[in-house]
Amino acid sequence: MALRCHRALDPLHSTLYFAPEADERYAAAGLRPGRMTYFASRSAPMGKPGAGTVAATFYNFNPALVAKHIPRAWTLAEPEQIIDARFALADVVLRRLLGDAASSPAVAEAAELAREATEGCTAEGRPLYAGHAELEWPKEPHLVLWHAITLLREFRGDGHIGALVANGVGGLAALITHTATGKGFLPASAKATRGWSDEEWDAETAELRDAGILDADGGLTEDGQRLRDRVEGQTNTAAAGPWRRLGAEKANRLRDLGRELSRTVVAAGAYPDGVFASPRA
Repeated sequence: MALRCHRALDPLHSTLYFAPEADERYAAAGLRPGRMTYFASRSAPMGKPGAGTVAATFYNFNPALVAKHIPRAWTLAEPEQIIDARFALADVVLRRLLGDAASSPAVAEAAELAREATEGCTAEGRPLYAGHAELEWPKEPHLVLWHAITLLREFRGDGHIGALVANGVGGLAALITHTATGKGFLPASAKATRGWSDEEWDAETAELRDAGILDADGGLTEDGQRLRDRVEGQTNTAAAGPWRRLGAEKANRLRDLGRELSRTVVAAGAYPDGVFASPRA
């Protein structure tokens, strides 16, 4: 249930990372367009974290890429300004993509259910979730829904990192093995968006091959597939709290509502061709 609900809801959250309005909104707050807006907008609820903290909590980004933008972002805009800009962006983007559905009974119902699900989240060991959970709830139902999905997403993501750490899978290794499943980024896209050089990628790939995780063609071995399955299983277990809190009937209802709303934003052009959402590896 945790994975099915995540897949149904996450496209509604991730629209912001592809929105053409993003650079303008964040620039008005003082940030530089591009990668800085992503790192700063997602980490601002934690205050003014350093580059090491952001790299640790985002996990699969090259720390050198993060350090190009953090902590400089905090010299250009206060976290409160960035958070306000983020919610304003969510308002504009969701209204554009959902149209009249943004104020529909379906969105109001989904918002109520998603917010109830967040009551099953706990902050222990979940720094990104904890930061976002301390923000005030917005008033409008479509923004309540978006914020609730954000909390559920960061809650799951923090737990996923815990599973990766427990299984000895570092950030770059997580990214490489994720691409090897064939269910996420292609290697070229993963390297470009996460800031890894060909040399860094190739060196880590060689280590994973020597460890028996990857085969000679870069695919997962049986041991590599078992590793990924174990990580995903532990991630789902760690993410189950919100859905136990909601109960099967309400969770299924939220999944159905989220799936239809996600289809609406995808059909409205929320993502480039071939992209549905961008979950963390």
